[in-house]
Amino acid sequence: MNRPQALHRYAPRHRAQRGTAAHRFAALALCVPLAATAGLGTVIPASAATTTTRAADTSGSLAIGAAGYAVPSGAVFASTSGSDSAAGTLSKPVRTIARAIALAPAGGTVVLRGGTYHESLAIYKKVTIQNYPKEAAWMDGTVPVTGWTQSGTAWAHKGWTTRFDASVGYTKGAKDGTAPGWQFVNPAYPMAAHPDQVYVNGTQQRQVASRAKVVAGTFFLDTATSTLYLGSNPTGQAVRAATLNHAMSIRAAGVVVRGIGVRRYAPSIWHVGAVTVEQPSARIENVSILDSATIGLGVIASDAVVNRTTIQRAGMLGLHIATADRFQLLNSRVDSNDWERFNPAPVAGGIKASRTRGVLIKNSSVSNNLGHGYWSDVSIYDTKLINNNFVKNVATGIFLEISARGTIVNNLVDGNGAEGIKINNTSTVSIYNNTVVRNARPINIVQDPRTPANTSYGHDYRYNEPEMTWLVGPVTVRNNVIGLPNSKANCVLCVEDYTYKRTAAQMGVTSNGNVFNRVNAGDPDWLTVWSRGTAINPGIYGTLPAHRSGTGQDKSSLAYDGFYAISSTGHLSGTAQAKAGSVAVGLPSALASLSGQTAGAKWLGVWGR
Repeated sequence: MNRPQALHRYAPRHRAQRGTAAHRFAALALCVPLAATAGLGTVIPASAATTTTRAADTSGSLAIGAAGYAVPSGAVFASTSGSDSAAGTLSKPVRTIARAIALAPAGGTVVLRGGTYHESLAIYKKVTIQNYPKEAAWMDGTVPVTGWTQSGTAWAHKGWTTRFDASVGYTKGAKDGTAPGWQFVNPAYPMAAHPDQVYVNGTQQRQVASRAKVVAGTFFLDTATSTLYLGSNPTGQAVRAATLNHAMSIRAAGVVVRGIGVRRYAPSIWHVGAVTVEQPSARIENVSILDSATIGLGVIASDAVVNRTTIQRAGMLGLHIATADRFQLLNSRVDSNDWERFNPAPVAGGIKASRTRGVLIKNSSVSNNLGHGYWSDVSIYDTKLINNNFVKNVATGIFLEISARGTIVNNLVDGNGAEGIKINNTSTVSIYNNTVVRNARPINIVQDPRTPANTSYGHDYRYNEPEMTWLVGPVTVRNNVIGLPNSKANCVLCVEDYTYKRTAAQMGVTSNGNVFNRVNAGDPDWLTVWSRGTAINPGIYGTLPAHRSGTGQDKSSLAYDGFYAISSTGHLSGTAQAKAGSVAVGLPSALASLSGQTAGAKWLGVWGR
């Protein structure tokens, strides 16, 4: 959600700084051999551990055209070769989806024959929209563009009159922020908020701001002369350009959309998606939403279930969730979004949720996004992230901020550019059996000055929220494999209070049964950072024994320094996993039920790796 700028980014008087003499420890690192033949810095190959495939590894939609849903009696059929004056039967289909919806009764089914439908739908009737069995039906926001003439080093198409709104924010006419660190648009990509899209042979071209900047792979729209300029030679190529904002706006309860593809629509930011769910109980399944100009899917109504769905290459954000109570994302893939390279804050990346009670993301991949992976921000109550992959996002993998109740279980959080898991002003969080490696700070637990008294961008206006304290803690950290941080990190497990009021113990942060893994005892040289409340500098601990002595935590945890206990695919070495019986704590029954494991089971990191 777009929020006032000054309150999001705080400027703490202190952040832990590595390398100072007062914080260095002379104690020897705790080094435990992984195998008799393992040497310092040894990388364990994937073949050395189990290669069990997780559900998240194979998540996402079936290929468009692969779904084979049964066709009920009385269905209305649409075909690209049909006529809207036809009856809508299998032998006499209508031409458009809009006409098929108009003919279908409430609760009826619309079946799309294979082909490309260039339409923008507002759905005010409970219907099911699905593909004809094993046929590929696409909604496409672009049209062919022909009639190019060479113009210097570029090619020109005259008479292009389509115009899109480039407002920068969630209201039409909004302007971008000016505060440092709080601007949607990265100055290096100034055209990001412009929804115009051009494709050459299916490859998206990048929009530039002037005719002089046009080179191969780019385009420019001269609005004064209504001329499109293309930097790549269109001769013999299929060129398409967007003319539609929305694919569909779901404005009736109980709508089902399944087995179809949605591609190349041009929503402005304030449209909140190429596909929007605006009424309760929608079901989206085996749908691919690709190449949306800003946001792929926006869900702003309760009880939506999104299953086996792929959202990729959205310009700013794959999935927007707001006031969408009891939302579920299952077996889905929200990967490679923020294609236009908006700044990660305030909104870009894979998924962002706000003001919602109940978010379940399970068996899904939220990876390779050019911003944050998953971000709960502003009064999300009860986030459950179960059995997912959050891999190689440019910013934070999992970010829970100014919210309450979070359950993070059995997730692979690997190779993210910022923190692996960040818990910021969020209360009552359980972090169990995650593999959190090759990020910046692997697990970062932070309190900043924002409190409920500071409500100018406020809580969920629909509820009285006594648990929404915006105070971090309690946070329970158990059975995780944590480590191998990237060069941006200065600690592995980090707990800080920038208000200097509470110790980690007063926050309720507890940690045990974990595996800490560093390349060596000096990389990073701090194993943990631990808030000491009113003391300006937190406690700094360079080894597990020092951390235990200073905090009383991690009594059964295990530290490996000098070895890669984790393979390149996130597998924990067999030697390390064999120690689970003495290191891990039993999995609570509620978390076992959520993650499909056995209550009381002892395992380190994600199951199956």
